[in-house]
Amino acid sequence: MAFQNSPGVNVSELDLTTAVPSVSTTAGAFAGTFRWGPVEKITQVTSEVQLVNRFGKPDSNSAVSFFSAANFLAYGNNLNIVRAVASGAKNATGGTALLIKNSEVFQASYLNQNNSGTYGGFTARYPGTIGSSLSVSVCDNSTDFATWTYKGYFTSSPGTSAQAASVGGSHDEMHIAVIDANGLFTGQAGTVLETFPFVSKAFDASINGVTNYYKNVVFNNSKYVYAIDPVDYTNQIATWGRTISTTFSTLGGVQTVVMAGGADASPTDGDIQNGFDYFINKDYIDISLIITGDSSANVQNHVISSIAASRGDCVAFVSPPLSAVVNQSGSENSNITTWLSSLGTTSTYAFADSGYKYQYDKYTNTYRWIPLNGDIAGLCVQTDNIRDPWFSPAGYSRGQIKNAIRLAWNPNKAQRDTLYNSGVNPVVSFPGQGIILFGDKTLTSKPSAFDRINVRRLFIVLEKSISTAAKYSLFEQNDEFTRAQFVSTITPFLRDVQGRRGITDFQVVCDTTNNTPQVINSNQFVGDIYIKPARSINFIQLNFVAVNTGVDFSTIINAA
Repeated sequence: MAFQNSPGVNVSELDLTTAVPSVSTTAGAFAGTFRWGPVEKITQVTSEVQLVNRFGKPDSNSAVSFFSAANFLAYGNNLNIVRAVASGAKNATGGTALLIKNSEVFQASYLNQNNSGTYGGFTARYPGTIGSSLSVSVCDNSTDFATWTYKGYFTSSPGTSAQAASVGGSHDEMHIAVIDANGLFTGQAGTVLETFPFVSKAFDASINGVTNYYKNVVFNNSKYVYAIDPVDYTNQIATWGRTISTTFSTLGGVQTVVMAGGADASPTDGDIQNGFDYFINKDYIDISLIITGDSSANVQNHVISSIAASRGDCVAFVSPPLSAVVNQSGSENSNITTWLSSLGTTSTYAFADSGYKYQYDKYTNTYRWIPLNGDIAGLCVQTDNIRDPWFSPAGYSRGQIKNAIRLAWNPNKAQRDTLYNSGVNPVVSFPGQGIILFGDKTLTSKPSAFDRINVRRLFIVLEKSISTAAKYSLFEQNDEFTRAQFVSTITPFLRDVQGRRGITDFQVVCDTTNNTPQVINSNQFVGDIYIKPARSINFIQLNFVAVNTGVDFSTIINAA
């Protein structure tokens, strides 16, 4: 308690109820190529439907990335995606095309300024050729409204808002309709995607304290476009964007802004690496599983060494290249060995599978080869949901691959032995059993408990949970009380994990044996936590012994 300077009663509370918190173990991460959506920005997706809404339907350039993400989401509901593009990608506009990667870039560089009419009033919200499917129609007076194609989407004609009229302004209102002119978003040309009724040309316009300035309304609410300049720049620049008391000029007829110039540009390895780099900082984003799609060996190596191993709290999942396993007729093992050599790294924070699956693309009515790493990471999510992270995701009980017609390569027993010795986990099609992950090794050359993914993920959970709890000991006194409190906090958590079959035994040491005077004088605090992890069964030996009639089994068993 604090010292008091005069007589009195001081009441205080001391909270000794600290516990080890639960931590997320199923959040995925991915950087790849998509037709639409924000660039170089982490976006959380929870389902395939949301994946389509945020990043567009797949085409030939984006299908592998799309289905790698979709396959993960078939097992789980938390995937953080970064879209990568090359510098040649462009947003479609009503004038000169440009690259706007995400809403933060637009807000910083374009939202609050006029740009000499260069971009023609509106720009597609994201880069890509699909943006050229858009058009925007604007009506700002009752005369034009009477014959406007889209008048049926609005309750009445635009005119002067009550707010403008109250301060002497006029003609500030307008209606905006965003149209899928070419049908690339909806499949039906001319579909109205969204409308913005009675928005204002005045930058200080508001309704119930919420901005009604058309640029802000479109910025805050549109899924497809930004308003970047006055629509008819030459004639409207003098009044649009001024205060609500202004007498605003009107358009000389309905204005339709047709988007053009949208461009795709295949990202380089460097672009993809930059996308994955958004997941480097574990204090900024919490993830546990990184899928790599069909990334090159250079990118895979970067993800393993610079992100997963560097963070120390997640596992990277990698597959060999398509060319190593599709239509190779017997050279698959040697091709995978070559790929492993080009990977140039081994780590207990990485997990390699044996290839690709063939699956149906309902969006384009075709079939595609998709790498398995999205599914394998998904199996870990599924295992978390039905058991715990320290159970193996492999085998007949938890290792069933979804949405697969067939495998690019179905390794036999001898081939599986070679793969497993190299740290590659075979995915196998068994008659009547389906397609199954048939291994749980991490990608490490060093034999240890951590060469199994269930043990690696066990320690990730323990380390994340206990380190989160331990931070509450920061700045406390390094004395017997604090050390005892630390042990009493950690022990019930480990006992719970033991009861859930994650560990077979444990010991927590935090006393004067490891917190020596030298340690204490250095303002350090040491807790040693010894863990005996549970192991998965990889090999089963069954011995069947034939005995003569009348023989006592106990005699045979004891003799053996």
